[in-house]
Amino acid sequence: MSRQLASHNDDIRRLIEKGFAVSEDSNYLIVRDIPYLDANLELATGAFVATLVAIDEHRVRQDDHQVWFAGGVPHGLDAKPIPNLGGGPCSLHLGPAASDIVVERRFSNKPLVAQRFADFFEKIESYTNIIAGPAMERYGASPYTFRLSDEAAKDPIFKFRDTLTSRGELTDLITCFDDEVVAVIGLGGTGSYVLDFMVKTPVAEIRAFDADRFHVHNAFRSPGHVDPSEFDKTKAEVSLARYSNFRYGLSAKPTYIDGSSEDELSGVTFAFVCVDKGAARAEIFRALVERKIPFIDVGMGLKRKDQGLGGMVRVTYFPSEHSEEVMRKSHAPLQDDPEDLYRARVQIGELNALNAALAVMRYKQLRGFYKDASDWENLLFDTTDLKSVGVSTRED
Repeated sequence: MSRQLASHNDDIRRLIEKGFAVSEDSNYLIVRDIPYLDANLELATGAFVATLVAIDEHRVRQDDHQVWFAGGVPHGLDAKPIPNLGGGPCSLHLGPAASDIVVERRFSNKPLVAQRFADFFEKIESYTNIIAGPAMERYGASPYTFRLSDEAAKDPIFKFRDTLTSRGELTDLITCFDDEVVAVIGLGGTGSYVLDFMVKTPVAEIRAFDADRFHVHNAFRSPGHVDPSEFDKTKAEVSLARYSNFRYGLSAKPTYIDGSSEDELSGVTFAFVCVDKGAARAEIFRALVERKIPFIDVGMGLKRKDQGLGGMVRVTYFPSEHSEEVMRKSHAPLQDDPEDLYRARVQIGELNALNAALAVMRYKQLRGFYKDASDWENLLFDTTDLKSVGVSTRED
C-alpha cells in the first residue's frame, strides 16, 4: 500500500525516503514509531494518523492541518505538556490492520505564516519536530526507522477509495454490513435506484435480478448515464455494465424470482422487492418467506386529480420472524390496480429515487447504521402534502 501511494504521491514518497514508518489503514495515513516523552520524562512511542482524501484512483491529499495521535500526552524537557497543540482527548476506530494503533487524542497546530500545510510531508515533519523533538534530544531517539508495515489488503468491496467513511470517522459503524448478501429483485424505476444506492454501500455481496428489457422510458426514471447501445438489452445486463467497475461482489442475472429460485436466493440475508405487478409480488413474497429472508417491498400508487398527479409512496418491511403477519395486513397489494398511472410509464424519476432512498434508509436502520426511533413496518409518503405516516411493528 505505502509503496503504491508513494509511486503516485510525491509527499508520501518523501516521507518514506526520509525513514518514516508509513502505512495505511481504512483510508488513513499512519506514521508509527514517533518517540515522545511522557509525564515522567520516560521515552514512549506513539503514532500519527491523518485522513487520506482521494483526488482520483491513485492520488491523495490531506484534509486539514490536524492529526490524531496514538499515545499519551507528550511532554517537553521541562516535564510540562507541550504547549500549543490544541485538540484534546478523543478516539478513532481503525481497521484490523491497525489493531496496534489506539488513538487517544487529536492535535491542531497550524503553521504561523501559511496557516496550512502544503502537503503530508510538511505536516508530519512539523508535528514530529514538536512532539518528538524532546525525546530525540534527551534519548537520541529517532522517528526515522525506515520500517514499512506489511502491505494492506486490497479493499474487498470497492475498486475506489472509500474516503467518505474515514472522513466521517465511521469505520466502526460500517462493520454492520459485514457478511451481508443483499438481493435486489426488479431493476425498473425504483429498483434501479435501490441498486445504485446499494452498490455504494459496503455490503459483501449484491445480487440483482430482472429479465425485462431496458427501453427508452426506463432511461427517464433510472440513475446515471444512458448509452443508446443499452436499449433492448436486459436490465440486468445494463446494470452490471454500469456498476461492475465500481465494486466487487456484484452479480446481475436476467431472470425472474419465484419459488424455484433456490440457487439465486441461497445465502441471501436481505432482499429488496421492486416490482410493479401484484401477481409477481405475491410469488416473490412466498419465495422469500419460505426461506426466512427478511425483505423490504416498495411501491407507489398515483392517480390524476384536478390539479395534477397525486398518491402515495410506500415502503414495507417484512421481518423474517413476522413476515406472514405483515402479509396479512395487506400493506402491499398482491394484485394490479388498472387505474394506477405509475404503470403507464409517466416520467416520475424523482419519486422512484425517493422510494428507493426511503427503502435503503430503512434497511440501514435495521442494520444499525442509522438510529431507529420508530421501528416501523410500513411507511406511506403522501405526494400531495409531502407528509409521511408510519405503522410501527410495536402497534397492534
